[in-house]
Amino acid sequence: MAAKLEADIAVVGAGIAGLVAARGLRAAGRSVAVLEARDRVGGRTLNLELDGGQAVEVGGQWVGPTQPRVLALCDELGLETFPTYSDGRNVLELAGKRSTYKGTIPRISPLVLADVRRAQRRFERLARSVPPDAPWTAPDAARLDSTTLAGWLDDNVRSERARSLFSIACGTVWGMEPGQITLLWALACASSAGGFEAMISVEGGAQQDRVVGGSQAICETIAEGLAGSLALDSPVGAIDQDGTSVTVTVSGGVVRSRRAIVAMAPDLAGRIAYDPRLAGRREQLTGRMASGALTKCTAVYERPFWRDDGLTGEALSDAGPLETTFDNSPPGEDGPGVIVGFVSGPAAAEHALLGLSERRRRVTECLERLFGEAARHPGAYHEQAWAEEAWSAGGPVCSPAPGTLTAYGDELRRPAGRVHWAGAETATTWCGYMEGAVQSGERAAGEALDAEGWRL
Repeated sequence: MAAKLEADIAVVGAGIAGLVAARGLRAAGRSVAVLEARDRVGGRTLNLELDGGQAVEVGGQWVGPTQPRVLALCDELGLETFPTYSDGRNVLELAGKRSTYKGTIPRISPLVLADVRRAQRRFERLARSVPPDAPWTAPDAARLDSTTLAGWLDDNVRSERARSLFSIACGTVWGMEPGQITLLWALACASSAGGFEAMISVEGGAQQDRVVGGSQAICETIAEGLAGSLALDSPVGAIDQDGTSVTVTVSGGVVRSRRAIVAMAPDLAGRIAYDPRLAGRREQLTGRMASGALTKCTAVYERPFWRDDGLTGEALSDAGPLETTFDNSPPGEDGPGVIVGFVSGPAAAEHALLGLSERRRRVTECLERLFGEAARHPGAYHEQAWAEEAWSAGGPVCSPAPGTLTAYGDELRRPAGRVHWAGAETATTWCGYMEGAVQSGERAAGEALDAEGWRL
């Protein structure tokens, strides 16, 4: 970038939230400078190009029917969606036994199934009492915030097998074990999504559809319309502000603007040096939030052979290392077959310590147990360990430690002078998802426009 730039608004981060904010500001007639530390746009969305030129996702990827903002954005950008393959039966590997089932809830013993359904009803009922825009105001918020999800499961789930199923879901949704996440945050996220069922479901839920060409295409398409206003390889080191302007310092230059929008996970946003220093409560918030650990493992086969056996490619396993899998094949009947699997939380950290050949061996052995001998030898294998990615430092979402929301949660979206905050974690609908990222970008852009009296 040039040594000195000027723009109405500086946007830090070229993921969905930052690019949506920049797009909205440009539509309102304002100039923007978008600064991205990576050598690409997309943030926590990332495509993997297969040998045939088709793309699959190794970052955030799914959209659902109750996510109108991201669906409308795709439509405006000329991007199409297609359904996640779900025609058939899912696989369950639990307590050393493999079985198959249809729907969201596995076919398990009647007693365990009743335990799961009873706990889920209690969780959903509790989530409805938590305002997604202000969970710290919920009834009994302090107790909910001091309780971990694991503690709640211990009190409300009787069987070990039922607890295992909830733990698997927790790892895939937040990249953490139940003991690492506060109950209040889990309830707030579920409330923002319209319920926990919507978060874990394919048909009718968060995993129903995918973007043709991969979800990173959302960011890439927006970026095409921001030519000349986007600087890659530009990590922000400092943000200074006075009563009339903001100065954003990157390696090799500075950007002067009226306001800044920081569209990053809260823990990463807290690493920037601010002058004047941010309020102590804001620093306490960002210091007490941490991203989960999630590794996406992609196995590519000549064709989706599991469909011949009447399987969807979706699986749950308590034996690991993969906890959940999905059919992640490109659209169409003639393309390759792709299975994506998730390793999360402490298991992801342990997985990263192994050599690639050993990691691949363990993953493909797991796939063989789930889908048969044909799964043992993929033609290609790829891993995306988000905890090892420098400018993400984890995924899929950043979550507060117990006690944080009730003490400092109201700082999540509160502007710091001329600095505004965006990112999926600040969303009040579908918090932590691409839908939430879109909402947060729109909100932050609106805040900046209103603060300057620029709203059209």
